[in-house]
Amino acid sequence: MQKTSKQYDRVITICKTLFEKKMSDYGSAWRILRLPSLTDQIFIKAQRIRTIQELKVAKIDESEVSEFIGIINYSIMALIQLDLGVAKEPDLNTKEALKLYQKHSDTTKSLMENKNHDYGEAWREMRVSSLTDLILQKLLRVKQIEDNKGKTLVSEGIDANYQDMINYAIFALILIEENK
Repeated sequence: MQKTSKQYDRVITICKTLFEKKMSDYGSAWRILRLPSLTDQIFIKAQRIRTIQELKVAKIDESEVSEFIGIINYSIMALIQLDLGVAKEPDLNTKEALKLYQKHSDTTKSLMENKNHDYGEAWREMRVSSLTDLILQKLLRVKQIEDNKGKTLVSEGIDANYQDMINYAIFALILIEENK
């Protein structure tokens, strides 16, 4: 599990570095996005990954890797939005945004470590396409919860689903790297 922890940290560093660069380019314009908009952005990325996996061809010069990174970053943005609420205008500087990014990536990593312990790193035997499908399933769940105004009877909340999507995307990136 120590290997997984190091690989996880490496992926998060790549994602966080891109997030920081985009904060430099665009500021925190994403803070105006409502949760369904973020969910739809993640859905578009996951659907594109699935299409590439099925057709084996991409006509846009962005790989599965960049789309999984996008899923991670948009999911962390969604967790921040759950914490802070939607802003009427950009309201975070880069330092504040990175602190929140780290908080949510740390919490999500802790969840991964607990689940990894209980499941015995079963994800290492999975296909990347299965991880993509699980992300899409989580997205459909989140959309249903959003349509139900956040109410659930017995299910975990939206935050847990975003965290699972982050972890599945990180697992996919680790497997892609290992299979090169």
